[in-house]
Amino acid sequence: MNDSKNNQLVKTSIHSDCILRVTLNNPSQHNVLSEEMMLAIQSVLDKSINDKSIRVIIISAEGKTFSAGHDLKQLKKGRNNSDKGREYFKKVMLKCSKLMQSIINNPKPIIAEVAGTATAAGCQLVASCDLAYAGITSRFATPGVNIGLFCSTPMVALSRTVSNKHSMEMLLNGDLISSKKAAEIGLINEVVDDNELGRIVLEKALKISKKSSMTLKIGKQAFYNQINMNLSEAYDYASNVMVENMLKIDAEEGIDAFINKRNPNWQDK
Repeated sequence: MNDSKNNQLVKTSIHSDCILRVTLNNPSQHNVLSEEMMLAIQSVLDKSINDKSIRVIIISAEGKTFSAGHDLKQLKKGRNNSDKGREYFKKVMLKCSKLMQSIINNPKPIIAEVAGTATAAGCQLVASCDLAYAGITSRFATPGVNIGLFCSTPMVALSRTVSNKHSMEMLLNGDLISSKKAAEIGLINEVVDDNELGRIVLEKALKISKKSSMTLKIGKQAFYNQINMNLSEAYDYASNVMVENMLKIDAEEGIDAFINKRNPNWQDK
């Protein structure tokens, strides 16, 4: 995957030959998830699926705002349509839902690197990622309630990441919370020094990239598949996944390497 030009809505770059950094690049508009921005991110993620050279993906952003969520000016313009915007609103929400689900369904681990503020669908983007790290000065909110537009789609990702009470507090209050609070409630994994954020996230990504990509793919899919099953169903499902995993070449190699105290030679199979 080639690096994209700096004037595009989304920039991409490759680190250490295996880490794809996807950077939202519209800081003057607070990196809003406009139709164009969502399509640009979607395109990059779709291409990454079958790119065997990419093992981990980082999503970051230029400027002081990670993402302010949906482009409200675009949504307002949609009201000029004959149906007062109904079909347009449906189209935008479907694109957003597809994007968020594509993060979950992507076989590569995806990490949010949050420098700045993430609100509404921008907060949803963070909650949708497998891991998330933020700087000390970062802030998070689902503020739709303040403008008469409850953050119902961000609620889906938020409520699957954060407990009910904390999710509802964010959704009902609409207030900004600190990165410290975000870590305490499980929205992000860790708060780090603003100046160290990029380095630390890259270190996390590189550590994960050393694992078998086959194993990561199986594990990520299994995690999200079992999470809403009842206990018995989850154990039945996970047991079957482990049996199939045990039969893979990398599981055989990894166990043998552990027993013989050597580094594994992954074949990603």
